[in-house]
Amino acid sequence: MLNVFFVIFSLMTIYYLYLLIKGPSVWDRLLALNLFSVTMIIVMIIYALIENLDYLLDIAIVYALLGFIGIVFMARFIQRKGKI
Repeated sequence: MLNVFFVIFSLMTIYYLYLLIKGPSVWDRLLALNLFSVTMIIVMIIYALIENLDYLLDIAIVYALLGFIGIVFMARFIQRKGKI
Protein backbone atom coordinates (compact mmCIF):
# COMPACT_ATOMS: atom_id res chain seq x y z
CA MET A 1 0.00 0.00 0.00
CA LEU A 2 2.81 2.36 0.86
CA ASN A 3 4.55 1.68 -2.44
CA VAL A 4 1.39 2.67 -4.29
CA PHE A 5 1.34 5.93 -2.34
CA PHE A 6 4.92 6.76 -3.27
CA VAL A 7 4.32 5.87 -6.93
CA ILE A 8 1.28 8.14 -7.08
CA PHE A 9 3.12 11.02 -5.46
CA SER A 10 6.10 10.45 -7.77
CA LEU A 11 3.83 10.69 -10.81
CA MET A 12 2.26 13.86 -9.41
CA THR A 13 5.71 15.33 -8.88
CA ILE A 14 6.76 14.52 -12.44
CA TYR A 15 3.59 16.16 -13.74
CA TYR A 16 4.22 19.29 -11.65
CA LEU A 17 7.78 19.50 -12.94
CA TYR A 18 6.43 19.25 -16.48
CA LEU A 19 4.01 22.11 -15.76
CA LEU A 20 6.82 24.09 -14.19
CA ILE A 21 8.89 23.84 -17.35
CA LYS A 22 6.15 23.95 -19.97
CA GLY A 23 3.45 26.03 -18.20
CA PRO A 24 1.44 28.27 -20.49
CA SER A 25 1.84 31.34 -18.27
CA VAL A 26 4.00 32.56 -15.44
CA TRP A 27 1.14 32.12 -12.97
CA ASP A 28 0.72 28.47 -13.99
CA ARG A 29 4.41 27.91 -13.42
CA LEU A 30 4.21 29.54 -10.01
CA LEU A 31 1.26 27.33 -9.11
CA ALA A 32 3.18 24.25 -10.28
CA LEU A 33 6.11 25.27 -8.10
CA ASN A 34 3.81 25.62 -5.12
CA LEU A 35 2.17 22.23 -5.78
CA PHE A 36 5.60 20.62 -6.16
CA SER A 37 6.66 22.09 -2.83
CA VAL A 38 3.51 20.91 -1.05
CA THR A 39 3.85 17.41 -2.52
CA MET A 40 7.44 17.15 -1.32
CA ILE A 41 6.41 18.31 2.15
CA ILE A 42 3.64 15.69 2.32
CA VAL A 43 5.99 12.92 1.24
CA MET A 44 8.59 14.07 3.76
CA ILE A 45 6.04 14.10 6.60
CA ILE A 46 4.66 10.66 5.78
CA TYR A 47 8.14 9.20 5.49
CA ALA A 48 9.10 10.77 8.83
CA LEU A 49 6.04 9.30 10.51
CA ILE A 50 6.64 5.84 9.07
CA GLU A 51 10.35 5.75 9.96
CA ASN A 52 9.86 7.63 13.25
CA LEU A 53 12.35 10.36 12.33
CA ASP A 54 11.42 13.44 14.34
CA TYR A 55 14.04 15.70 12.79
CA LEU A 56 12.41 15.33 9.36
CA LEU A 57 9.22 16.84 10.74
CA ASP A 58 11.17 19.92 11.81
CA ILE A 59 12.76 20.15 8.38
CA ALA A 60 9.33 19.84 6.75
CA ILE A 61 7.98 22.72 8.86
CA VAL A 62 10.90 24.96 7.94
CA TYR A 63 10.60 23.97 4.27
CA ALA A 64 6.87 24.79 4.32
CA LEU A 65 7.47 28.21 5.85
CA LEU A 66 10.24 29.07 3.42
CA GLY A 67 8.17 27.80 0.51
CA PHE A 68 5.20 29.94 1.52
CA ILE A 69 7.31 33.07 1.95
CA GLY A 70 9.08 32.42 -1.35
CA ILE A 71 5.84 31.95 -3.27
CA VAL A 72 4.36 35.14 -1.81
CA PHE A 73 7.43 37.18 -2.72
CA MET A 74 7.58 35.73 -6.23
CA ALA A 75 3.89 36.43 -6.79
CA ARG A 76 4.29 40.03 -5.66
CA PHE A 77 7.35 40.43 -7.87
CA ILE A 78 5.48 39.09 -10.90
CA GLN A 79 2.38 41.15 -10.16
CA ARG A 80 4.42 44.37 -9.95
CA LYS A 81 6.21 43.46 -13.20
CA GLY A 82 9.66 43.29 -11.67
CA LYS A 83 9.52 46.41 -9.53
CA ILE A 84 10.68 45.74 -6.01
